[in-house]
Amino acid sequence: MESETRDPMLLADPMFILENGEMYRNPTEVKMSQIVLPCHANHCGELSSGQLLKWMDSTACLSAERHAGCSCITASVDDIHFETTIGIGQVVNITAKVNRAFTSSMEVGILVSCEDLFSDRHWKVCHAFATFVARRTEAGKVQLKQVMPHTQAEQMEYSLAAERRRMRLIHAETIIDLLSSCSSQTVSEHLDYQDAVPAERTRVESVELVLPPHANHQVSTFGGQIMAWMENVATISASRLCNAHPILRSIDMFHFRGPSHIGDRLVLKAIVNNAFKKSMEVGVCAEAYQGGEPLRHINTAFMNFEVLDNDRKPRTLPRIRPEPVDGKRRFQEAIARKKIRLDRKYIISCKQSEVPLSVPWDQSNQMYLSYNNVSALKMLSARTNWVLTSEKNKVSLYTLEENQILCFKVETHVAMAAEQVFLLLSDLRRRKAWDHHYQECEVITDPHEDDTIYRVVTPSVTKGGKVQEFILLASRRRPCDSGDPYLIALRSVTLPAYPPNEDYNRGEVLCAGFSIWEEESSFTKISYYNQATPGVLPYISTDIAGLSSSFYRTFASCSAFLEGNKDSLASLPTSTL
Repeated sequence: MESETRDPMLLADPMFILENGEMYRNPTEVKMSQIVLPCHANHCGELSSGQLLKWMDSTACLSAERHAGCSCITASVDDIHFETTIGIGQVVNITAKVNRAFTSSMEVGILVSCEDLFSDRHWKVCHAFATFVARRTEAGKVQLKQVMPHTQAEQMEYSLAAERRRMRLIHAETIIDLLSSCSSQTVSEHLDYQDAVPAERTRVESVELVLPPHANHQVSTFGGQIMAWMENVATISASRLCNAHPILRSIDMFHFRGPSHIGDRLVLKAIVNNAFKKSMEVGVCAEAYQGGEPLRHINTAFMNFEVLDNDRKPRTLPRIRPEPVDGKRRFQEAIARKKIRLDRKYIISCKQSEVPLSVPWDQSNQMYLSYNNVSALKMLSARTNWVLTSEKNKVSLYTLEENQILCFKVETHVAMAAEQVFLLLSDLRRRKAWDHHYQECEVITDPHEDDTIYRVVTPSVTKGGKVQEFILLASRRRPCDSGDPYLIALRSVTLPAYPPNEDYNRGEVLCAGFSIWEEESSFTKISYYNQATPGVLPYISTDIAGLSSSFYRTFASCSAFLEGNKDSLASLPTSTL
């Protein structure tokens, strides 16, 4: 069923009025609108996923080239989740804009919505992020100009783009680590394969000749065209398993490993790697060659399909019998990738208001929890509607009430370098020296150089009651470039080795942490944020109500602690932590 929405992002006028009264439109924004014609549709009268991928890639490429001022190529595409299908006669609206530019690459955000011209309904189809690289010119490597965010939404996407880039760079390592941890799990030789479909039956191989209409003005094959061809063979492979018409639901993050050009022959291979109860994963490989030269690996992607019954509900799929050796490896790897997809959906894809307070932590979801932790803090700090509640001794207390959630921000300045502040505040064990709420603090584990899990004990919130215990993930980030702050993000997680103890009240933190900005060479602004969950609110409610000054005393103590310890860190290398 179509999930109708009135998301303002889908309906809003692209023009914004800035605080100075000027009209503003993002200069990199590109829009494409297409009526779905029969030539764009599949046998079910729905827009072909491959055609949609081509339109998305074209729109995003035009946005990237508008910012770069030169030709660009698709480097990678993050996970894409297709929420609905699009029928003949409906209008596809695609909006793309550059969220952030790095040295020679940039992230382009893509929003796809659907419009019914007869009922004036609008609904979201998918939201994706693609990375484009500016092609070298005769003068050499292109140095991209920085994106200047003007609205709160742009500032938020600009900030989160740095975190998404970090996740892309370590994505391959995460997959390898998870697969190695699952290496002991093997496909049982004793599984009952009666009525199972042999994987070799789903194998598909097809060849395409790259012609001028398939390429851009630099004679390189459009990334969207390659994705469309890959989707075609993947659909055929999935159909052979279920003897039905499958629907593409998602594509895992992938990277283009090399270019292809006009005159290339693209060999596309697909096979069903694993069939789960209601979905299947198809692996697709694209290789290119010209003449008698060896094959060049262009891309590998993993596409996930469902088959719907008459009620538009996913139906149960046949089991698959993997091929010997490589087939069993692919079978296992598909299980690992499904685990990663579930982690991403559970931790990243849901709205911030739907994120559970404490998420179970394990090695496989470490990257996504860290991403969510930092992203939540960045989104909170990007809010512009903070209200100054009170100010005392150069410490300011702000509040923000949104969606029935109370947030607060404490802001102060200190006369020292931001790097030193970051080093001193990053280790929560040192917080006992200035925050009387931290009675105990111990490191449970250091899963990554940028992430540490602590156990923190705080005083009872009621007289004579139990003390509170928090299990906190602390994620640290250095600036991606000179315009970024240092960040220390905190959130609750759960660990099997540290279940709730009857001697403690288990408190939870959804989003908290420090944003550290160097305003001058030796003058730093420190902002502390916290979403006031039930476990935190009792500690600060009197401050917010103006009945207490404990937070001002705490942060005055923090400033004294920092300035008193800055000389002890003067000789530390910047790689510390």
